[in-house]
Amino acid sequence: MNNKLLGDTMGTELMRIGVSLPNTLLDKFDEIIEKRGYSSRSEGIRDSIRSYISYYEWMGDIKGHRVGTVAVIYDHTKRGLSNALADIQHNYSHLIKSSVHIHLDHDNCFEVIVLDGDGEEIKELAESIMALKGVKFSKLTTVASNEKI
Repeated sequence: MNNKLLGDTMGTELMRIGVSLPNTLLDKFDEIIEKRGYSSRSEGIRDSIRSYISYYEWMGDIKGHRVGTVAVIYDHTKRGLSNALADIQHNYSHLIKSSVHIHLDHDNCFEVIVLDGDGEEIKELAESIMALKGVKFSKLTTVASNEKI
C-alpha cells in the first residue's frame, strides 16, 4: 500500500488547504479529536481523509451479486431533495426489496433501503444518493451473495 495513504509524511511535502465548515460540524469534530487524543486538527483531518479514501476504494470492489443496505439521513426541507431521492429509488426499483423511513425531527429524516442485486448497480444507487445536496449522512453496507435470496 502507498505510504502516503498510510500516513507516512516523512519526506512527503505537506500541502495547506482551506476548508469552510459550519460551526456545529467543527465543534463536533474538535470534540472527537480531543477524545481520541489527536495532537491537532490536521492529524484528525488526515485520518478522516484516509478513512474516506479507504471507503471509496472498498466501494470500487463491489461486484457480482450483493445484498445490502443504504442508510441515509437527510434534510427533507431542502428544496427538491425528497423528489430527487424518490426518483433515484424509482430508477433502481428492481434492486430495492424494502425501505424504512423515520422522522427524526422537524427537518431530518432517516431512511434505510434494503437492496438485492448487481453490486455495481447498488454502488451507483448509493453514490447517486451520496451526491445529493442536503444528504447529511449516507452509508452503504453490502455482502457478497453466491445465490439469489
